[in-house]
Amino acid sequence: MEMESHAFDQLDLQLLAALEANGRAPFSRIAEVLGVSDQTIARRFRRLCAEGGLRVVAVRDAQRLGQDHWMLRLRCAPDSAEAIAEALAKRPDTAWIGLASGGTEVVCMTRPRSPGDHDDLLLGKLPRTPSIMEIRAHQLLYRFYGGPNGWLGKFGALTDDQIDALRPELPRATGPARIDPEDEPLVAALERDGRATYPELQRATGRSESAVKRRLAGLIASGALYIDVEYHSETLGYAVAACLWITAAPAALHSVGEALATHDEIAFASATAGPSNIVVTAVARDTAGLYAYLSGRLGTLEGVQYVETTPFLRRVKQLTYTKPSR
Repeated sequence: MEMESHAFDQLDLQLLAALEANGRAPFSRIAEVLGVSDQTIARRFRRLCAEGGLRVVAVRDAQRLGQDHWMLRLRCAPDSAEAIAEALAKRPDTAWIGLASGGTEVVCMTRPRSPGDHDDLLLGKLPRTPSIMEIRAHQLLYRFYGGPNGWLGKFGALTDDQIDALRPELPRATGPARIDPEDEPLVAALERDGRATYPELQRATGRSESAVKRRLAGLIASGALYIDVEYHSETLGYAVAACLWITAAPAALHSVGEALATHDEIAFASATAGPSNIVVTAVARDTAGLYAYLSGRLGTLEGVQYVETTPFLRRVKQLTYTKPSR
C-alpha cells in the first residue's frame, strides 16, 4: 500500500507505524530507528496530534480477557442519530462509533466489563430511548484482524529489523490474561495517555516506579492490555470507511475470515453472531476504491455468499472521544 496525502509524508507514516509497533517507545529510540533527530520526531508527533487526530492509549483486550464484545446497529430517527452517537461516545465501554446509512444508523462497538454493564446498556438505556427504532446486537466471537494487529502494518513503512528494534522487551507471560482490581488506577491512567511517563504512573497509582514498570510489562506480555494508536485515516489519504456485514458459507467461515485479514483494505475483521457471520471495517481512498474492493477482491473470494455495505457518514469515536467543535 502507498500513502497519498498532501499534508503528511512518508516520515509521518513511519512515525505512526513505529508507535503502532511500540506506542511507549521514547522519541530517541524512534529517531534512531528512522534515522532522524529527536527534535524532528517530537515535532512530527505534536503535529500529528494537533492535525491528524493522533492519540496513544491503552486498550483492554476483551478477547484475551474472556469478556463479551458486541457490535450494535441502532436504526434511529434521522434527526436523532447524531445525538445518540454522541451520548454513546461519552461512555467508557464504547469504541468505534460511526454514523452510517446516510445518518439514520449508528454502528457502535461495546466492551462491557461486566454483565451488569451490558444489561444496563442493552436492556436498560437503549430500549427506553424513543428515537431508536431498532436495535440489533451482534456478539463478536473470534477476531481475525485488529486489536493489537494494527492496520498501519499493511503499508510496509518499516522493515522487519526496524520493527524488532522498536518492540519492547517483555517478560515471559505467566498465567492467564487478567486485570486485577489493584491494576485499575494504572490501566485508567494509560487509557487516558498511553505514553504517560513512569513518574506520572507512579503518582497515579501510589506504587513505586519499579513496581509500575513490572506490572505494566506483565499486563502487556499477558495480552490483557495493549498500547494502540488512533488517528484520522484521511491523514494517510484514505477518506472512506465502511462496515461490511458478510455472510460466508459455514464451512468457509474461518478460511474467509483469515483471507480477509490479509486484504490491505481491512482494518478489523471478526466472526459474529447474527444474520451475517463476519463483520469487517474496510478503508478506501474514495468511493471508487470501495467499489473496486467490493466488486473485485471481496466479490471473488470463495465462500462469500452475501455482503451488506454500510458506509460511514462520519466517525464519532475511535478509541477515545473528542467533543466536536461547533
